[in-house]
Amino acid sequence: MRTAVIVVDMLADTVREDRPLPISGPALAIVPAIERLTAGARAAGCPVVFACDSFLEGDFLFRGRMRPHALRGTPGADPTPLLTRHPEDIVLPKRRFSAFFKTDLDQTLRTLGVEGVAVAGITTHVCVLTTALDAIALDFHAALVEDACAAHDPAVHGAALDLYRNTPLHPLLRVIDVDGYLAELTAQDQVQR
Repeated sequence: MRTAVIVVDMLADTVREDRPLPISGPALAIVPAIERLTAGARAAGCPVVFACDSFLEGDFLFRGRMRPHALRGTPGADPTPLLTRHPEDIVLPKRRFSAFFKTDLDQTLRTLGVEGVAVAGITTHVCVLTTALDAIALDFHAALVEDACAAHDPAVHGAALDLYRNTPLHPLLRVIDVDGYLAELTAQDQVQR
């Protein structure tokens, strides 16, 4: 089964120590795991997608406690330069939590022959989770990559993942770590040879 890696909201605006966002520290901590994940995926010929918040000024979501960030057309809405990007990687602007909601990600993945996604990034309990759940709703297998995603609070991150470790949706939706995902890619590669 061909998979794609979706890196959610690892943006210049959210992965900066000088930004007053509560997720910056945890996001910085997962950069090395995401680098390993994406490098392994590329080496196995799997697409890498950077799904990026891309809000308009005065966006509805800013009426709550969410602070304005990742404004469309600003450098803050681009993937963080701490992550390696290759020319073949896909940068996908999104207006809401899920990378699938009102974007062309579904069609793009199907065109690329993708049947499953491994989702990483921030935040585990919102954008990462909604992306994985929408993948399932669209008949893709989905994996939450636990050591390559984060929330503002480690307890929230852990609780969100624990909800899906033993779900009846397993193995369509599962929790896996970077090493486990890369081992699966290696095993699939050996089977295809």
